Amino acid sequence: MLIPSIDLKGGQVVQLVQGERLALASDDLEEWIDRFSRFPKVQLIDLDAAIGSGTNDELVRHVAPLLPCRVGGGIRSIERAREVVDYGARAIIVSSSLFRDGHPNLDFAQLLAEAVGPERVIAAVDSKAGKVVIRGWREPVEVTPVEAVRQLEPYCGEFLYTHVDREGLMQGTDMSAIEEVAAATERPLTAAGGITTREEIESLDRAGIDAVVGMAIYTGTLALDELSPRSDS
Repeated sequence: MLIPSIDLKGGQVVQLVQGERLALASDDLEEWIDRFSRFPKVQLIDLDAAIGSGTNDELVRHVAPLLPCRVGGGIRSIERAREVVDYGARAIIVSSSLFRDGHPNLDFAQLLAEAVGPERVIAAVDSKAGKVVIRGWREPVEVTPVEAVRQLEPYCGEFLYTHVDREGLMQGTDMSAIEEVAAATERPLTAAGGITTREEIESLDRAGIDAVVGMAIYTGTLALDELSPRSDS
């Protein structure tokens, strides 16, 4: 399944290269809400909250009830997790708070699962140079994505794996890295990071893996009007 993304930064819809360099920005949030309304899942990320530089909470509150959103960015407490669910988010994406002192924070993961239900928790295991990275992909953690998913599996309903090395580069993703993570868990996996072509989306779909796509949609490389919400329909 194709999952389009809405990334928020500075009150705009943006696309970043490698999570750092601004490539695209739009003030027309309503356009993207309308264009993504036919998709059964949409990913909504507050990038400012993710890196601790501010918040786009007003926009998150606006979008979450309008689209079938999975919401991430700056969810670092049980209170915040509950708040975002109350906004209307179907699920929450949690990353940095699932790691502490370089290792998965299983105590917090258990508390989170108990608070909102494990089925609503998407554990983000983002990878750069083979290691998990947190805090807006700026801080490495000394565990691999495979090690992380094996430990966090009891506390979430799904994993989100972003191959940061390819993120925003429009050069395709790393299918072998994605498949390695998928093989390490029985939970559903969503993949992101450089997914550029219809063929990649279809290949992932055949493997039972959803695909988050951002840059390729916003640049028009993938014509959204020609894409089905499911690659097999």
